[in-house]
Amino acid sequence: MRFPIPRKSRRRHRRPRLTRRGRLALITGVLALVAAGTLVPLLLMREPAPPPREETRHLLIPEGWRSTQVYEAVDKALGVPPGTTRATAAAPGLGLPAAARGNPEGFLFPATYPVVDATTPRGLLRYMVTTAGERFGTSRVTQGAQRSSLSLYETVTIASIVQAEADTVEDMGKVARVIHNRLARGMPLQMDSTLNYALGRSTLDTSHADTRIDSPYNTYVGTGLPPTPIGNPGEQAVHAAIDPPPGDWLYFVTVRPGDTRFTDDYAEQQRNVEEFNAHRRSATP
Repeated sequence: MRFPIPRKSRRRHRRPRLTRRGRLALITGVLALVAAGTLVPLLLMREPAPPPREETRHLLIPEGWRSTQVYEAVDKALGVPPGTTRATAAAPGLGLPAAARGNPEGFLFPATYPVVDATTPRGLLRYMVTTAGERFGTSRVTQGAQRSSLSLYETVTIASIVQAEADTVEDMGKVARVIHNRLARGMPLQMDSTLNYALGRSTLDTSHADTRIDSPYNTYVGTGLPPTPIGNPGEQAVHAAIDPPPGDWLYFVTVRPGDTRFTDDYAEQQRNVEEFNAHRRSATP
């Protein structure tokens, strides 16, 4: 037999029902907790994206280049107006030795240098001068200069002539020996490379008129070394300058590529020079 349940008791056991708005609020709260518990830690654990890598270019400065050639190459590599690097080189603060008197010639070390968009002419020149100081400041170089009773600046000047005159590493040592022998005897060096530097050119042909120009770089007239290096030598030329092989040579001439002849006899030198001239005439159309 069933007994009717009072209406008041039925309301006591009825489950609560959420309204539509309540259900939305509950779902939103759950999602917020999930986001707070999982997404936030994931975001905190994620490393920031690295900045894009800047492209690095390279500038090659060959051995023996003059400062004017270096300036032009830097202008082009950095995309600055022509003459910018030359003007920069004239300003103090490159770290040059005192003997250079502000002239970078000889201390723009030949090497391959990295270049980026932020590179400046001043920064690049300082890099070259610093590299030269490191390479020329070794005990081997400084002690070698002292053995020859030469300053570092004089050694670099000799090396710059060696770099310009010699075709091979072996010839570098012999050319350096000729320079040392002539300096020891008080003879003019008579180097065509110094004339070319004075005239702002590079040539194998030297005329009698060239040997009479009024210039401190005319080593046909004056004795001793020119006032500055005539280019930027590499390490091999510097090592040849401080440690040349023994020999009595006073003259040399490159008759043809790969055939440089050294002698201490003037008559033999004249014959070699005549052979050089004959070869040049036959090679000229």
